[in-house]
Amino acid sequence: MTIEEAVLDPDSDRYHRFVLANTVLQSPPHVPEIKLHLADEAHDLWHRTEEELATIGLPPPFWAFAWAGGQGVARYVLDHPEAVADAVVLDFASGSGLVGIAAAKAGAAHVISCDIDPFARPAIALNAKANQTTIEARVDDLIGSDDGWDVVLAGDVFYEKPLADRLVPWFTALAKRGATIIVGDPGRSYFPNNLLESLAVYSVPVTRVLEDAEVKQTSVWRFRR
Repeated sequence: MTIEEAVLDPDSDRYHRFVLANTVLQSPPHVPEIKLHLADEAHDLWHRTEEELATIGLPPPFWAFAWAGGQGVARYVLDHPEAVADAVVLDFASGSGLVGIAAAKAGAAHVISCDIDPFARPAIALNAKANQTTIEARVDDLIGSDDGWDVVLAGDVFYEKPLADRLVPWFTALAKRGATIIVGDPGRSYFPNNLLESLAVYSVPVTRVLEDAEVKQTSVWRFRR
């Protein structure tokens, strides 16, 4: 393994130390049953993340915050365990692993939490351990693939058009072949609500560092088959 590969290895001690040094174990307000290693200040952490890898343009540390969409999906899954019971679940764009942890607690047979940010894997691993759950954490771009998951969960993923344009046909295809696709959304601009059916609506407390309000109305939806 080269020095560059070692630095970029998401399983390295360096990544775990970074996550622990920049977060505090706490419970998201809408999902108090779960504890996560979360940051308090987004802007400072973004700069520390870039400096850690000496890389400009590293993805923002979505893994360090409990976003409204993710809290909504996690709340729904915990309140409706039948949605994931005994299922193979993909927690897509997992970030902190919040939604995957909720699925594991609700009785999923196997949970894969996946994100493209290499820092997400140690964050997911640490958070799963803190909640005494077992989760397979992956760093990969799974859009367009299909490993036969029974359920796909995604919290707050329609925040930009290029990503939405990739997600809609993928989620639609997975739903048509029989997968259950459940997503959370706090009113993002590119959410395709004409393709989904509403499951629940929550008022989710969030930080003003990330959002334009202290409480976001967050809906949980399922893609039509």
